[in-house]
Amino acid sequence: MPTIEIDGINIAYELHGKEGDPAIALTPGGRFNKESPGLPELADALAAGGRRVLRWDRPNCGASDICFDAESESELHGRTLTKLIRALDLGPTTLAAGSAGSRVSLIAASRDPEIVSKLAVWWISGGTLGLISLAYYYCCDYGIAASHAGMEAVAAMPGFAEQIERNPRNRDIILAQDPQKFIETMERWATFYLPREDSPVPGMSPEDFTKLTMPVRIYRNGVSDLSHPRATSDWVQKLIPHSEYVEAPWADTEWNDRCAAQLKDGSPLFINWVKLAPSLLEFTAG
Repeated sequence: MPTIEIDGINIAYELHGKEGDPAIALTPGGRFNKESPGLPELADALAAGGRRVLRWDRPNCGASDICFDAESESELHGRTLTKLIRALDLGPTTLAAGSAGSRVSLIAASRDPEIVSKLAVWWISGGTLGLISLAYYYCCDYGIAASHAGMEAVAAMPGFAEQIERNPRNRDIILAQDPQKFIETMERWATFYLPREDSPVPGMSPEDFTKLTMPVRIYRNGVSDLSHPRATSDWVQKLIPHSEYVEAPWADTEWNDRCAAQLKDGSPLFINWVKLAPSLLEFTAG
């Protein structure tokens, strides 16, 4: 598995397709890794259609290094993504991503638009319930564990088990943190997700949306989806008025269905993302 150092962080990645083909960078949601079922299948389908596809593990995900040195985790991911694209010499690249990956890709494209040729996003996280749940999911348990039993307790948490198994040095990175500074970081990272009245996406101001002058395709969120509400994708589309606003290639209940299946038998959340391949190939043609 290839890795490359970006700002002192070892980043694991995979490339599909032929060198020189138009590039697409795929970013999943949550802290899921680049091997999550649905991602490799989508990458293979896009590569078969003549695209050079990047799958990567964000910092704190999969086999990449853990890092807490950032104002927010999403901004850390966004800046790492565009620097990774430059380090791999992929040239202007389409960012294609869902859920947390959509937030990361929006941030990345607004901070470094010159390296982003097009932008395609789906399952855009938002809404009061959705964002508050993200603050808890990404930050609260870890800060509480550090306050009760220090960084050994944080390293023992299930949320970091995969990262340590895939990259054993991550345990040392966690244990090297000062517990009080780590708690302060978790509080700051949690604050990042507080809903705002002027923007639907954490880390994106109204001014940031105006920097997204490249072609943009937004796949409409499901009405039934409280983690990625329809009102959020509607709002993002209004802030990027030149964007295409299209239906996703699955039922309105896709997110709820996938979550129910995961709870029942561990079924993957992203298994149907491969259905996006024809649309993404059409969007990135020419």
